[in-house]
Amino acid sequence: MRLLLMWLAVVAIAPAAMADIRLLDDSSREIRLAHPAQRIVSLAPHLTELLFAAGAGSRVIAAVAYSDYPPPAARLPRIGSGHSLDLEAIVAARPDLIIAWGSGNPPRQVERLRALGLKVFSLEVRALAEIPAALERIGTLAGTEAQANVTAARLRARQTALGERYGASRELRVFYQLLDEALMTVNGAHLISDVLRQCGATNVFANLPLLTARVDIEAVLAARPQAIVAGGEERLWRTWRERWQRRRELPAVASGALYFVPADLMHRPGPRVFDAAEQVCAQLDAARSLARR
Repeated sequence: MRLLLMWLAVVAIAPAAMADIRLLDDSSREIRLAHPAQRIVSLAPHLTELLFAAGAGSRVIAAVAYSDYPPPAARLPRIGSGHSLDLEAIVAARPDLIIAWGSGNPPRQVERLRALGLKVFSLEVRALAEIPAALERIGTLAGTEAQANVTAARLRARQTALGERYGASRELRVFYQLLDEALMTVNGAHLISDVLRQCGATNVFANLPLLTARVDIEAVLAARPQAIVAGGEERLWRTWRERWQRRRELPAVASGALYFVPADLMHRPGPRVFDAAEQVCAQLDAARSLARR
């Protein structure tokens, strides 16, 4: 009831108008805006990055924890975390648009926001090509098409360059590890697997049923990856590498094809994934040379 009263106070002073902007989001819901959004709330760090890259940074009034890039985003008011939203703070911010993370935000909380009449646009990026497209859609919603389109074109050019350089490379079997104490990885539907494909590589755990899942050491040994890439914090890199070097029976370890990529680049499905992709593709190309020795 408290949330409802807060929202009624907001809509009571909002001007009535016919919607001029209509877009389908990634949950197949249509959103209608009377005018480009002026007060935007971001529900994930990578969505914050996308908003700034699309030229809508000045319109973002609040974001979830860890929204720290670009630097101005770190100064935004917080409305909870991506996995636990502060609904009262979101309503009190009086947003005219909320950008949500399809697979990451709590579904019940997102539906609660919709039930209160708030405009929620859900985005789910699963491939490199979807990042420029997401920028263009945000540009339409925020009225910043000019900058969004320029940024999207640059990213598409970088993807084309990756394909031209690595698309015909000899296929390489790769284990991608989410760097922590557990053996966590991703399946073939994850954005990270698409990055590997751009590099001419195959995710050895592409057939897992979940986007992210734990695997055991026996499964990794059976998969016999030719390269292992870890995404995480650099401070864990040395310990991680030393742990794998004890497994000389793995082709990746025997050839020395053990690589690291910063989590903030690879694990946030925003524009900086292209930086990660270029880094990983170069690493895997080096792994091919090691395997020939």
